Amino acid sequence: MKADRHVAQEARLAALRDFDILDTPSEQAFDDIVRLASQICGMPMSVISLVDAHRQWFKAEIGLGTRETSLEESICSHAILTDGYLEIEDTTLDIRTRDNPLVLADPHLRFYAGAVLRTKEGLPIGSLCVLDSKPRRLTEFQQEALRVLAGQVMTQLDLRRALHEADLLRREVDHRVKNSLQSISSLTRLQARRAKSHETREALDIVQRRIDTVAALHEALHKVEAEGGVGLVPFVEKVAGLIRGSAPETVRIATRLDDAVLTADQAASIGVILNEFASNTFKHAFPDGRQGTLTFESHVGEDEVVLTCRDDGVGMSGERRPGSLGLLVIDASAQQMQATQTLTSDDGGTTLTLTFSLGE
Repeated sequence: MKADRHVAQEARLAALRDFDILDTPSEQAFDDIVRLASQICGMPMSVISLVDAHRQWFKAEIGLGTRETSLEESICSHAILTDGYLEIEDTTLDIRTRDNPLVLADPHLRFYAGAVLRTKEGLPIGSLCVLDSKPRRLTEFQQEALRVLAGQVMTQLDLRRALHEADLLRREVDHRVKNSLQSISSLTRLQARRAKSHETREALDIVQRRIDTVAALHEALHKVEAEGGVGLVPFVEKVAGLIRGSAPETVRIATRLDDAVLTADQAASIGVILNEFASNTFKHAFPDGRQGTLTFESHVGEDEVVLTCRDDGVGMSGERRPGSLGLLVIDASAQQMQATQTLTSDDGGTTLTLTFSLGE
Protein backbone atom coordinates (compact mmCIF):
# COMPACT_ATOMS: atom_id res chain seq x y z
CA MET A 1 0.00 0.00 0.00
CA LYS A 2 1.13 3.55 -0.69
CA ALA A 3 2.19 5.43 2.44
CA ASP A 4 0.21 8.38 3.78
CA ARG A 5 1.53 11.89 3.31
CA HIS A 6 3.71 13.09 6.15
CA VAL A 7 1.94 15.57 8.45
CA ALA A 8 4.63 18.17 7.65
CA GLN A 9 4.89 17.25 3.98
CA GLU A 10 5.50 20.74 2.55
CA ALA A 11 8.13 21.62 5.15
CA ARG A 12 9.74 18.21 4.70
CA LEU A 13 9.97 18.59 0.92
CA ALA A 14 11.32 22.12 1.26
CA ALA A 15 14.04 20.82 3.59
CA LEU A 16 14.91 18.07 1.11
CA ARG A 17 15.20 20.49 -1.81
CA ASP A 18 17.30 22.86 0.28
CA PHE A 19 20.07 20.24 0.22
CA ASP A 20 20.13 20.45 -3.60
CA ILE A 21 20.98 16.76 -3.70
CA LEU A 22 18.33 15.20 -5.95
CA ASP A 23 19.54 13.85 -9.33
CA THR A 24 23.21 14.54 -8.55
CA PRO A 25 25.99 12.15 -9.61
CA SER A 26 27.30 9.44 -7.30
CA GLU A 27 29.73 10.58 -4.60
CA GLN A 28 32.28 8.37 -2.87
CA ALA A 29 31.35 9.46 0.65
CA PHE A 30 27.75 8.23 0.24
CA ASP A 31 28.74 5.11 -1.69
CA ASP A 32 31.05 4.14 1.18
CA ILE A 33 28.21 4.44 3.69
CA VAL A 34 25.84 2.06 1.85
CA ARG A 35 28.71 -0.39 1.35
CA LEU A 36 29.51 -0.31 5.06
CA ALA A 37 25.85 -0.67 6.02
CA SER A 38 25.54 -3.70 3.75
CA GLN A 39 28.63 -5.33 5.28
CA ILE A 40 27.74 -4.64 8.91
CA CYS A 41 24.16 -5.90 8.51
CA GLY A 42 25.11 -8.79 6.22
CA MET A 43 22.61 -7.69 3.57
CA PRO A 44 22.96 -7.87 -0.22
CA MET A 45 21.21 -4.53 -0.70
CA SER A 46 21.61 -1.09 0.88
CA VAL A 47 20.21 2.27 -0.19
CA ILE A 48 20.28 5.95 0.75
CA SER A 49 16.71 6.82 -0.20
CA LEU A 50 15.39 10.38 -0.41
CA VAL A 51 11.59 10.54 -0.50
CA ASP A 52 10.43 13.23 -2.92
CA ALA A 53 6.86 14.34 -3.68
CA HIS A 54 6.16 11.68 -6.32
CA ARG A 55 9.14 9.31 -6.17
CA GLN A 56 11.98 8.05 -4.04
CA TRP A 57 15.45 8.74 -5.40
CA PHE A 58 18.61 6.93 -4.34
CA LYS A 59 21.73 8.99 -3.70
CA ALA A 60 23.65 5.74 -3.31
CA GLU A 61 22.70 2.10 -3.66
CA ILE A 62 24.26 -1.32 -3.72
CA GLY A 63 22.54 -4.47 -4.96
CA LEU A 64 19.25 -2.90 -6.11
CA GLY A 65 20.38 -1.74 -9.56
CA THR A 66 18.22 1.37 -9.96
CA ARG A 67 18.38 5.05 -8.96
CA GLU A 68 14.68 5.69 -8.24
CA THR A 69 11.24 4.14 -7.89
CA SER A 70 7.67 5.35 -7.59
CA LEU A 71 6.15 5.99 -4.17
CA GLU A 72 3.88 2.96 -4.73
CA GLU A 73 7.07 0.89 -4.60
CA SER A 74 8.63 2.80 -1.71
CA ILE A 75 8.97 1.21 1.71
CA CYS A 76 11.06 4.18 2.86
CA SER A 77 7.99 6.40 2.53
CA HIS A 78 6.53 4.32 5.34
CA ALA A 79 9.75 4.57 7.35
CA ILE A 80 9.65 8.38 7.45
CA LEU A 81 6.27 8.17 9.23
CA THR A 82 7.91 6.38 12.19
CA ASP A 83 9.78 7.84 15.13
CA GLY A 84 13.15 7.03 13.56
CA TYR A 85 13.47 3.34 12.71
CA LEU A 86 11.44 0.76 10.81
CA GLU A 87 12.17 -2.96 10.54
CA ILE A 88 9.93 -5.41 8.69
CA GLU A 89 11.13 -8.98 9.15
CA ASP A 90 8.84 -10.41 6.44
CA THR A 91 7.33 -8.00 3.97
CA THR A 92 4.74 -10.54 2.80
CA LEU A 93 3.16 -10.47 6.26
CA ASP A 94 3.02 -6.68 6.79
CA ILE A 95 -0.03 -4.81 5.54
CA ARG A 96 2.14 -1.88 4.45
CA THR A 97 4.33 -3.95 2.13
CA ARG A 98 2.60 -7.20 1.18
CA ASP A 99 1.17 -5.72 -2.06
CA ASN A 100 4.32 -3.75 -2.93
CA PRO A 101 5.38 -4.43 -6.57
CA LEU A 102 8.98 -4.95 -5.45
CA VAL A 103 7.78 -7.61 -3.00
CA LEU A 104 5.48 -9.40 -5.44
CA ALA A 105 7.96 -9.33 -8.34
CA ASP A 106 11.69 -8.93 -8.95
CA PRO A 107 13.73 -8.35 -6.77
CA HIS A 108 11.18 -10.03 -4.39
CA LEU A 109 12.08 -8.00 -1.31
CA ARG A 110 11.29 -9.90 1.90
CA PHE A 111 13.21 -7.93 4.53
CA TYR A 112 13.53 -4.19 5.18
CA ALA A 113 15.26 -2.17 7.89
CA GLY A 114 15.64 1.57 7.63
CA ALA A 115 16.95 4.35 9.88
CA VAL A 116 15.30 7.70 9.12
CA LEU A 117 17.36 10.58 7.76
CA ARG A 118 16.23 13.53 9.83
CA THR A 119 17.29 17.18 9.56
CA LYS A 120 18.40 19.25 12.57
CA GLU A 121 14.85 20.61 12.62
CA GLY A 122 13.49 17.06 12.99
CA LEU A 123 12.09 16.77 9.45
CA PRO A 124 12.42 13.33 7.81
CA ILE A 125 13.74 13.40 4.23
CA GLY A 126 14.43 9.71 3.63
CA SER A 127 16.20 6.73 5.12
CA LEU A 128 19.34 4.63 5.07
CA CYS A 129 18.04 1.11 4.61
CA VAL A 130 19.21 -2.46 4.09
CA LEU A 131 17.19 -5.12 2.28
CA ASP A 132 17.19 -8.83 1.54
CA SER A 133 15.20 -11.27 -0.58
CA LYS A 134 14.53 -13.49 2.44
CA PRO A 135 13.12 -12.82 5.93
CA ARG A 136 15.75 -11.53 8.36
CA ARG A 137 16.18 -9.83 11.73
CA LEU A 138 18.88 -7.37 12.76
CA THR A 139 20.72 -7.61 16.05
CA GLU A 140 20.65 -4.66 18.43
CA PHE A 141 24.22 -3.85 17.39
CA GLN A 142 23.25 -3.82 13.70
CA GLN A 143 20.22 -1.64 14.40
CA GLU A 144 22.35 0.87 16.30
CA ALA A 145 25.02 0.80 13.59
CA LEU A 146 22.37 1.62 10.98
CA ARG A 147 21.18 4.58 13.07
CA VAL A 148 24.78 5.83 13.45
CA LEU A 149 25.42 5.53 9.72
CA ALA A 150 22.17 7.40 9.02
CA GLY A 151 23.56 10.20 11.17
CA GLN A 152 26.71 10.14 9.05
CA VAL A 153 24.59 10.53 5.91
CA MET A 154 23.06 13.68 7.39
CA THR A 155 26.51 14.95 8.38
CA GLN A 156 27.66 14.51 4.79
CA LEU A 157 24.55 16.27 3.48
CA ASP A 158 25.06 19.19 5.87
CA LEU A 159 28.75 19.42 4.92
CA ARG A 160 27.95 19.28 1.22
CA ARG A 161 25.42 22.10 1.58
CA ALA A 162 27.82 24.20 3.67
CA LEU A 163 30.55 23.83 1.03
CA HIS A 164 28.10 24.80 -1.69
CA GLU A 165 26.99 27.88 0.23
CA ALA A 166 30.62 28.83 0.91
CA ASP A 167 31.38 28.52 -2.80
CA LEU A 168 28.46 30.78 -3.70
CA LEU A 169 29.66 33.33 -1.13
CA ARG A 170 33.21 33.16 -2.47
CA ARG A 171 31.96 33.74 -6.02
CA GLU A 172 29.98 36.76 -4.88
CA VAL A 173 32.98 38.18 -3.02
CA ASP A 174 35.21 37.52 -6.05
CA HIS A 175 32.75 39.36 -8.27
CA ARG A 176 32.67 42.35 -5.94
CA VAL A 177 36.47 42.41 -5.61
CA LYS A 178 36.87 42.29 -9.39
CA ASN A 179 34.44 45.17 -9.87
CA SER A 180 36.12 47.20 -7.14
CA LEU A 181 39.58 46.72 -8.65
CA GLN A 182 38.27 47.74 -12.06
CA SER A 183 36.71 50.88 -10.59
CA ILE A 184 39.88 51.85 -8.71
CA SER A 185 41.99 51.23 -11.81
CA SER A 186 39.68 53.39 -13.94
CA LEU A 187 39.74 56.24 -11.41
CA THR A 188 43.53 56.06 -11.17
CA ARG A 189 43.83 56.17 -14.96
CA LEU A 190 41.50 59.18 -15.09
CA GLN A 191 43.50 61.03 -12.44
CA ALA A 192 46.73 60.28 -14.29
CA ARG A 193 45.35 61.81 -17.48
CA ARG A 194 44.29 64.95 -15.65
CA ALA A 195 47.55 65.35 -13.73
CA LYS A 196 49.68 68.28 -14.90
CA SER A 197 52.87 67.16 -13.18
CA HIS A 198 55.01 64.53 -14.92
CA GLU A 199 56.01 63.10 -11.53
CA THR A 200 52.35 62.77 -10.51
CA ARG A 201 51.44 61.01 -13.76
CA GLU A 202 54.38 58.68 -13.35
CA ALA A 203 53.42 57.83 -9.77
CA LEU A 204 49.77 57.21 -10.74
CA ASP A 205 50.86 55.00 -13.64
CA ILE A 206 52.82 52.86 -11.20
CA VAL A 207 49.84 52.68 -8.82
CA GLN A 208 47.53 51.69 -11.66
CA ARG A 209 49.88 48.97 -12.86
CA ARG A 210 50.08 47.54 -9.34
CA ILE A 211 46.29 47.53 -9.08
CA ASP A 212 45.99 45.82 -12.46
CA THR A 213 48.56 43.23 -11.37
CA VAL A 214 46.46 42.44 -8.29
CA ALA A 215 43.45 42.09 -10.61
CA ALA A 216 45.44 39.73 -12.85
CA LEU A 217 46.41 37.63 -9.83
CA HIS A 218 42.80 37.62 -8.66
CA GLU A 219 41.73 36.36 -12.08
CA ALA A 220 44.42 33.68 -12.09
CA LEU A 221 43.36 32.43 -8.67
CA HIS A 222 39.97 31.52 -10.12
CA LYS A 223 41.76 28.70 -11.93
CA VAL A 224 43.51 27.36 -8.84
CA GLU A 225 40.62 25.12 -7.79
CA ALA A 226 40.28 23.48 -11.21
CA GLU A 227 43.94 23.34 -12.24
CA GLY A 228 45.65 23.08 -8.85
CA GLY A 229 47.68 26.28 -9.13
CA VAL A 230 48.54 29.39 -11.13
CA GLY A 231 50.20 28.89 -14.51
CA LEU A 232 53.50 30.77 -14.63
CA VAL A 233 53.37 31.56 -18.37
CA PRO A 234 49.83 33.00 -18.55
CA PHE A 235 50.30 34.95 -15.33
CA VAL A 236 53.68 36.46 -16.20
CA GLU A 237 52.50 37.22 -19.75
CA LYS A 238 49.49 39.03 -18.26
CA VAL A 239 51.69 41.08 -15.93
CA ALA A 240 54.14 41.75 -18.77
CA GLY A 241 51.25 43.01 -20.88
CA LEU A 242 50.24 45.43 -18.14
CA ILE A 243 53.85 46.63 -17.82
CA ARG A 244 54.06 46.98 -21.59
CA GLY A 245 51.02 49.24 -21.54
CA SER A 246 52.75 51.78 -19.29
CA ALA A 247 56.29 51.40 -20.64
CA PRO A 248 58.08 54.29 -22.38
CA GLU A 249 57.84 54.07 -26.16
CA THR A 250 61.60 53.48 -26.33
CA VAL A 251 61.54 50.40 -24.09
CA ARG A 252 60.54 46.99 -25.42
CA ILE A 253 59.17 44.25 -23.11
CA ALA A 254 60.24 40.71 -24.01
CA THR A 255 59.41 37.35 -22.46
CA ARG A 256 61.02 33.92 -22.81
CA LEU A 257 59.18 31.59 -20.48
CA ASP A 258 59.05 27.94 -19.54
CA ASP A 259 55.78 27.03 -17.85
CA ALA A 260 55.30 25.79 -14.31
CA VAL A 261 52.52 25.68 -11.73
CA LEU A 262 52.85 28.31 -9.02
CA THR A 263 51.16 28.53 -5.66
CA ALA A 264 49.00 31.59 -5.00
CA ASP A 265 51.68 33.03 -2.68
CA GLN A 266 54.41 32.54 -5.28
CA ALA A 267 52.33 34.23 -7.97
CA ALA A 268 51.57 37.19 -5.69
CA SER A 269 55.26 37.69 -4.87
CA ILE A 270 56.31 37.38 -8.52
CA GLY A 271 53.73 39.97 -9.53
CA VAL A 272 55.21 42.45 -7.04
CA ILE A 273 58.81 41.69 -8.11
CA LEU A 274 58.12 42.14 -11.83
CA ASN A 275 56.38 45.46 -11.21
CA GLU A 276 59.08 46.83 -8.93
CA PHE A 277 61.89 45.81 -11.27
CA ALA A 278 60.05 47.37 -14.21
CA SER A 279 59.38 50.60 -12.30
CA ASN A 280 63.07 50.95 -11.44
CA THR A 281 64.05 50.13 -15.01
CA PHE A 282 61.74 52.72 -16.55
CA LYS A 283 62.86 55.36 -14.11
CA HIS A 284 66.62 54.86 -14.17
CA ALA A 285 67.92 52.40 -16.77
CA PHE A 286 67.22 54.34 -19.97
CA PRO A 287 67.92 58.05 -19.43
CA ASP A 288 67.35 60.70 -22.09
CA GLY A 289 65.05 58.54 -24.20
CA ARG A 290 67.60 55.79 -24.67
CA GLN A 291 66.20 52.66 -26.35
CA GLY A 292 66.39 49.33 -24.64
CA THR A 293 64.76 46.04 -23.66
CA LEU A 294 63.35 44.69 -20.43
CA THR A 295 63.24 40.89 -20.47
CA PHE A 296 61.51 38.37 -18.22
CA GLU A 297 62.73 34.77 -18.49
CA SER A 298 61.96 31.53 -16.70
CA HIS A 299 63.71 28.19 -16.86
CA VAL A 300 62.13 25.18 -15.16
CA GLY A 301 64.21 22.33 -13.82
CA GLU A 302 63.13 19.10 -12.20
CA ASP A 303 61.99 20.69 -8.96
CA GLU A 304 62.90 24.37 -9.18
CA VAL A 305 62.34 27.50 -11.25
CA VAL A 306 64.87 30.15 -12.19
CA LEU A 307 63.18 33.48 -12.92
CA THR A 308 65.27 36.28 -14.42
CA CYS A 309 64.47 39.98 -14.82
CA ARG A 310 67.02 41.75 -17.04
CA ASP A 311 67.42 45.15 -18.67
CA ASP A 312 70.18 46.36 -20.99
CA GLY A 313 70.30 49.85 -19.54
CA VAL A 314 73.02 51.90 -17.88
CA GLY A 315 73.26 49.88 -14.67
CA MET A 316 72.40 50.78 -11.10
CA SER A 317 73.11 54.13 -9.53
CA GLY A 318 71.35 56.56 -7.20
CA GLU A 319 67.92 55.25 -6.21
CA ARG A 320 68.64 51.91 -7.90
CA ARG A 321 71.49 51.09 -5.56
CA PRO A 322 71.04 48.25 -3.01
CA GLY A 323 69.03 49.57 -0.07
CA SER A 324 66.65 51.64 -2.20
CA LEU A 325 62.92 51.22 -1.56
CA GLY A 326 62.20 49.33 -4.77
CA LEU A 327 64.94 46.79 -4.13
CA LEU A 328 63.86 46.39 -0.51
CA VAL A 329 60.36 45.52 -1.73
CA ILE A 330 61.84 42.99 -4.17
CA ASP A 331 63.96 41.50 -1.38
CA ALA A 332 60.96 41.17 0.97
CA SER A 333 58.88 39.52 -1.76
CA ALA A 334 61.67 37.08 -2.58
CA GLN A 335 61.95 36.12 1.08
CA GLN A 336 58.19 35.63 1.27
CA MET A 337 58.32 33.04 -1.54
CA GLN A 338 61.49 31.49 -0.05
CA ALA A 339 63.53 32.30 -3.14
CA THR A 340 67.27 32.85 -3.30
CA GLN A 341 68.24 35.89 -5.32
CA THR A 342 71.25 37.41 -6.98
CA LEU A 343 71.49 40.97 -8.31
CA THR A 344 74.22 42.06 -10.71
CA SER A 345 74.65 45.38 -12.48
CA ASP A 346 77.17 47.09 -14.71
CA ASP A 347 77.17 49.48 -17.65
CA GLY A 348 75.57 46.73 -19.75
CA GLY A 349 72.44 46.50 -17.61
CA THR A 350 70.96 45.00 -14.46
CA THR A 351 69.98 41.38 -13.88
CA LEU A 352 67.91 39.95 -11.02
CA THR A 353 67.83 36.16 -10.74
CA LEU A 354 65.41 34.32 -8.45
CA THR A 355 65.56 30.60 -7.75
CA PHE A 356 62.69 28.89 -5.94
CA SER A 357 61.26 25.43 -5.47
CA LEU A 358 58.04 24.31 -7.07
CA GLY A 359 55.10 23.95 -4.73
CA GLU A 360 56.64 25.75 -1.74
